[in-house]
Amino acid sequence: MLMRFHSLLFFFLTVNNTLDVEAIVARLQTRYHSVRTLQATFLERYRENGRVVRVEAGTAYFRRPGKMRWEYQAPEKNVFLVDGNTAWFYVPADHTATRVPAKESADWRTPLALLLGDMKLSRVCAQIQTAIDEKPENPENVMLYCELRGTGSKSPKRALGASPSQRPLKSEAVFFEIDTNSGDLVRVLIRDPGGIEIEFHFTNWLMNPLVPDSLFRFDAPKGVAIVNGELALGNSAVKH
Repeated sequence: MLMRFHSLLFFFLTVNNTLDVEAIVARLQTRYHSVRTLQATFLERYRENGRVVRVEAGTAYFRRPGKMRWEYQAPEKNVFLVDGNTAWFYVPADHTATRVPAKESADWRTPLALLLGDMKLSRVCAQIQTAIDEKPENPENVMLYCELRGTGSKSPKRALGASPSQRPLKSEAVFFEIDTNSGDLVRVLIRDPGGIEIEFHFTNWLMNPLVPDSLFRFDAPKGVAIVNGELALGNSAVKH
């Protein structure tokens, strides 16, 4: 009798957990799905083996479909831009801009453009469930675990459009922290077994801000070298 009670309790909790996750995902997707442009303040942390190596901050802009611009203000200015076809990384101090076809970019900001473009977690996640060991920073929020598409037969980064020449990671753990009241995306955490962790915090979300199309187009300033990221550096620099 006791075993039957425990089985029923486990079934009840499992069903309710699934319903809760589905409701949270639906709220998140509804929150962003109908907007054409988005703007948010971001803080990015990069850790190696638990040690913070780099902290950067700035403003991110998104435009459907699949365009975005990350303007880094601190500790130094740089721009990461996806114009729909090409991913650009521009460092004014270096007078260099690197470009790579967006579909070949392994940078985790690139799938975020696709994700926020129509806010369908199914484009990135094969399965979503409540995170067990990873807690939200705000106890009123919820932390979701995303099982990346392509895990198992091929590396997660390959599934997200990484260049075949890149060394595949064994696996990655991806988490989304969601504000359960507003449905806002608060944090994205990407962790791989090699001890690398990338964390994006988002605040001050603006829905449908007036963002000019020119913001999502990269026009290299005079004197900037353009480097094709998929080629050897010695063969790819183009002077303007």
